Amino acid sequence: MTIRRRKGLQEARASTTEAAEEKELKYLASDYGWRVRFLTQEREEMDVVADIQSAAFYNPAPFWDGFFYMIFKAEVLGSLLYKLRNSPPDRYACLVAETGYDNMEHGMADKTKHKIVGVVDVTAYTDKDVLYHLGGAGEYLYVSGIAVGANYRRRKVATVLLKACDFIAFLWGFEYLVLRAYKDDDAARTLYSRAGYQVVYQDPPWTSVWIGRKQRVLM
Repeated sequence: MTIRRRKGLQEARASTTEAAEEKELKYLASDYGWRVRFLTQEREEMDVVADIQSAAFYNPAPFWDGFFYMIFKAEVLGSLLYKLRNSPPDRYACLVAETGYDNMEHGMADKTKHKIVGVVDVTAYTDKDVLYHLGGAGEYLYVSGIAVGANYRRRKVATVLLKACDFIAFLWGFEYLVLRAYKDDDAARTLYSRAGYQVVYQDPPWTSVWIGRKQRVLM
């Protein structure tokens, strides 16, 4: 498990001064040529998000792979629709990263503006097993479903998405952000560590031996 404690009040206020103009433009974060905003409920945008997350998290099947992929994508889209329509506005958000005006600095071959290239979910939770590690906090923001389109990985898209999550935590008044990563996923853990997350718990070894599930860390 990995957690990130939000910045001190003075530092957070200073960072939001810089973000004030972005907020007026409906952007939560902007850096490295990427901009992050809330997902709209337009079907075309939701389909793009479902595509990105499905491609990132789907485990290929040995037979009828295309069929099972379509089922998986339908489940991802259905879950997204449900959360968007039934969650209070300050308890859940789906954030999307899109191309900005200076993306050519990062070797992009196309000049498409405002194309969705990444996504992340942030959800308010009160899981007692997690709160045990958060020093008396009553709730936290859980960061999940972070995914980047195949052609845009290793270009700091995920870094900017995490920056936007931090800004959401400030807007909603949450002190802690929490996420999980596989223990052996060095690339993901390095990304989260650089964003300020720290490991506070890891699954015991027997989870992989007896349950057959890969060990995860809580950050």
